Amino acid sequence: MVRVHIGLGSNLDSPQRQLHEALQALAALPDTTLAAVSSFYTSDSLLPGQPRYSNAVAALDTGLAPLPLLDALQAIENEQGRERAERWGPRTLDLDIITYADRVIDEPRLQVPHYHLQARAFVLYPLAEVVEEGFMLADGRSLRELLAACPFAGLERL
Repeated sequence: MVRVHIGLGSNLDSPQRQLHEALQALAALPDTTLAAVSSFYTSDSLLPGQPRYSNAVAALDTGLAPLPLLDALQAIENEQGRERAERWGPRTLDLDIITYADRVIDEPRLQVPHYHLQARAFVLYPLAEVVEEGFMLADGRSLRELLAACPFAGLERL
């Protein structure tokens, strides 16, 4: 079993309900335990004119390898009505692998730590709630330093 962190986001079809349903689905994954969940936050969309997002981070202990985990997350997204018509477009559910134990992964389908993590307050602040003090990413970056460089502005903790 390894510890992984999953970013959750939704801005369509009752976003907070979508996150709750996703958490239930994550807890039901094979060989996986839902270890912790951050508070829910709302944030502006990356693209103008879209509804605000609801976001959270879940900590999982899993025996699933990275790509099977990614496949399972995409299946959950699909079950909750995810359509992949527009990059960064509105969505019922977005599940991203933020960290996978102490591994750096650079594959065509998966990059871990998540490639835009340093610029995403809606991931960094919830992540800080579910990790230990002094948490370091597998690529050597300190979560504390990333938080210091990424203002809380635009986030609202629910």
